[in-house]
Amino acid sequence: MRILFTGPAAAGHLFPMVPTAQALRAAGHEVLFACGQPLDQLRSAGFPVVEIGDGRVLREMFEEHQGGRIEYVTEDKSQEEIFDTAAAIFAYASRPAVDDLLAAATGWGADLIVHDSFHAAPPLVAGLLKIPSVVHNFGVSAGLPMVDRLAGHVTDLYERHGLTGPATTAALNVGPLGGDPDGLPMRYVPYNGGGVVPTEFLRPADRPRVVVTLGTVLAELDGVRAVVRLVEAAAEVDADFLLAVGGADLAPLGTLPANVRGLPWVPLNELLGRADALVHHGGSGTMLTALQAGLPQLLLPQGADHFANAEAMTASGAALSSTSDAVDTALLDRLLTDPDLREAAQRVRAENDALPTPAALVPALEALTTR
Repeated sequence: MRILFTGPAAAGHLFPMVPTAQALRAAGHEVLFACGQPLDQLRSAGFPVVEIGDGRVLREMFEEHQGGRIEYVTEDKSQEEIFDTAAAIFAYASRPAVDDLLAAATGWGADLIVHDSFHAAPPLVAGLLKIPSVVHNFGVSAGLPMVDRLAGHVTDLYERHGLTGPATTAALNVGPLGGDPDGLPMRYVPYNGGGVVPTEFLRPADRPRVVVTLGTVLAELDGVRAVVRLVEAAAEVDADFLLAVGGADLAPLGTLPANVRGLPWVPLNELLGRADALVHHGGSGTMLTALQAGLPQLLLPQGADHFANAEAMTASGAALSSTSDAVDTALLDRLLTDPDLREAAQRVRAENDALPTPAALVPALEALTTR
């Protein structure tokens, strides 16, 4: 069987699909990714990649659609308003990829398309070729409604090809929280890319270790403003705080307290394997990686799907949520010392571990092509 994976060229959308693709390839199936620029993040995952689109990166297309600067931090909007805006932007960015994706799927002879919900081209291409397609969720948010949202912005493309709308065959949920009600349940297995792991992170620390991250997009677009107050409050906490913010400029944080330091790129799952808690922006991949590690979390939602994730995590009892400006020493102390938080984090981890692995889902995906 030949399975074509595709999604927007962003780690948060592509990386959750990698363990599924690895499981299918290990079962003897052929796997190909179709993606726009940049392609490096998939090359490093070890998969063949075909380029689709017009060579522009997402940020260029987003800025063109918005007529200027992208507003990622959207604390003044509801989650539904954010999703509506995101659907319009991602649908616009999907348009240049339709013809290329159709050519790739046709020329390669794809039997199944597995795709991210924020890509408008795959359901259209699957409908044209009359092959099944699976929306691969990446967190709490349901994928099928987002597929319909994006399709509503490209009705002209469906009409041009004589189709009435998307006909996604199934949805694949990732992790124990949220997803589509009828989606196939699957354990979240982290894939955070490659990187050098300093040996100090392979052994337990002398005192509590808190990892702080802002994901792959927020730090690029908004810098480290979301954790200025946190760094100030951390100075009075008996713990080490590790800023995993990639190459972001730390100057806005001023002189760092003795117990706070920046890190080079290290795969997040390796960092969290020897950590005691995580503070982050609320991105799905970050949240699920901490969930899989059984860590208490403090979410500082900024935009995107962060507010839905914060709601789901706090409802589970395994996380706290706060605005960036409200973070104080007492909140950080609670993150590290509250036994109920830690117990809930271990419970949610067990719920994730009880779900079928990506390898166990292979027969279900195979069956979709024989219906």
